[in-house]
Parts: sequence; C-alpha cells; structure tokens
Amino acid sequence: MKNKINQLFKDKLLLVMMVLGLLTIVAAAGAVRIRKGDSQNDQNPYLEVPETQGLLAKEPPAAVLPEKEKETKEAEAGTAKAAGSSDADYSTEDKTAVTEEKSAERAEKASASRAVTLNYNGADKLGWPVRGNVILDFSMETTTYFPTLDQYKCNPALIIQGEVSDPVSAPADAMVLEVGANEEIGNFVVLDLGGEYTAVCGQLKDIQVAKNQYVSQGSKLGYVSEPTKYYSVEGTNVYFELKHGDKPVDALDYLE
Repeated sequence: MKNKINQLFKDKLLLVMMVLGLLTIVAAAGAVRIRKGDSQNDQNPYLEVPETQGLLAKEPPAAVLPEKEKETKEAEAGTAKAAGSSDADYSTEDKTAVTEEKSAERAEKASASRAVTLNYNGADKLGWPVRGNVILDFSMETTTYFPTLDQYKCNPALIIQGEVSDPVSAPADAMVLEVGANEEIGNFVVLDLGGEYTAVCGQLKDIQVAKNQYVSQGSKLGYVSEPTKYYSVEGTNVYFELKHGDKPVDALDYLE
C-alpha cells in the first residue's frame, strides 16, 4: 500500500514538473515575442518624408516636367529673352525716330502731290491720251454717223483709234474727280485740269489711278480695252471728251 502511494506521488510530481516545464517554455516564447514587438515599436512604422520646407515654392526639376510643359516653358523663356534683346537693340528713341521719319515721308509725298498746279487755261496744248487716228470727230452742231448704231447723232467727244493694252496717258496735270463705268464707254476716268476744264477718258481697262489722286501730264491712267457694244464696228478706241464748264468743246483744237 505504501509503495502504491509513493508511486502515485512520484507520478504526480512528474506530472507537475512536466506542467511547470511546459509553462516555462510558453513563458519564454511569450517573452521573446514581446521583445520583438518592443523592437518593432521602437522603429517608426511610417515612411519618413523628407522635409519640404523651402521646396514647395520651387518648381520641380526639369527632368520630371511633362514634355509639353517643358517645351512651353522653354518657348516662354526664349520669347522673354528675344523681347529683352529687341528692347535693347530697338529703343523707344529709335522707334520714335522711325515713326517720325515715316510721317515725314508721307507728308513729303502728300506735298508733292498737292504741288501739281491745276491752272489749265485752254491756251496750252494737251497731250494725246493715246496716239492713233480719229475714228469719229467731235460734232455738236451737226450730227455724225455711228456705224455700230447705224444712226446719226451728235458726238461730244473724239473717238481715237488704239490697240488693246496700249497705255492711256493723262493729257495734262490733273486731279482725278471720278473713276467709274457705264454701258456706252466702259471704264472711264474724269480729270479736273483746272480753269474749269475737265476731261473724260473712256474705253479703259486696268485703271491705275483713284479718286482724288493728283496726276501729272503723261501719267498712266490705264490701258485700252476691248470696245463696248456701242463701238464694235468702229473697233478698239479711246473715248476722249473735253469740257469747259458744262459745255463740251472740240478736243482736237486743244491737242498738240
């Protein structure tokens, strides 16, 4: 009996020692885990971000800029540089000088135009607008025959023969009163010769002058055009009419 009790006691002691050993192992493992946890807690679990003070206001390096943004910035820089260079090379004084020079040039041209004296008195000879035979004479007191119209009527002008594209010249110093066109004489130019004399040159093309422009004798007014339907039989010509006041006069008496 005593032996059984001793054996039971030994068995219980062994069991207790095993339990204690197991508890010791568990405790040791827990201690190790706790130490590892403390070691990890000592480290900052978050990614450290470098200080940005003083960097936020600056532009990112050119290497990280998008390609288009880089090109835009380079273009702006080039423009600014060019503007600076232009301002340096072309000062305000230079610009003012150029402006004044252009204004003086325009004023000089205007003065030269106004210098044309319009004082035709009827005594000086006029230049021919185009050199050619007179197809139809001036006739206001009697009628003359117009082949194309197949009728007789008064003629306030000279119908002067010409060739298509022949230049037509101003008969005297004059100012252009009107540039126009009508069915009978086509494109025409009305000139103020001064002294109440005016001249009309018709059957033109590619007119070279404009209203209110001053021209000198012999200046090109335009070119001879194809005749209108009113002069198809007569052929290519220049219509030349001269007036003193409102009265047509025979231009042939005034031509050189």
